[in-house]
Amino acid sequence: MAGARSVDLCAVDEVPPGTMTMTWVDGTEPVLVANVEGAIRAVSGICTHEYVELDGGFLAGRTVTCLLHTSRFDLVTGKALDAPAYDALEVYPVTIAEGRVLIDLPG
Repeated sequence: MAGARSVDLCAVDEVPPGTMTMTWVDGTEPVLVANVEGAIRAVSGICTHEYVELDGGFLAGRTVTCLLHTSRFDLVTGKALDAPAYDALEVYPVTIAEGRVLIDLPG
């Protein structure tokens, strides 16, 4: 991605299979990192329906369920699967390098 910057989110071993953790880019942008069936995924960490941090929700397979109104999101595509959320989560491409989870963001 032209003009992109690589952001180090966390160590891979901080996200064992079937778990998720919230990380913060520049201390302000929440990014949810989840280990979905052995693959690390990164998505925007806030529900698109109301401002709720998704790490307080439930991880099941490749979905996360928001704790507030039980909207589910697909962690691979970002797609909202249940109302009241209709907008998708932003999905970040993940790179694993030297045991670290990295994403690229616009510069």
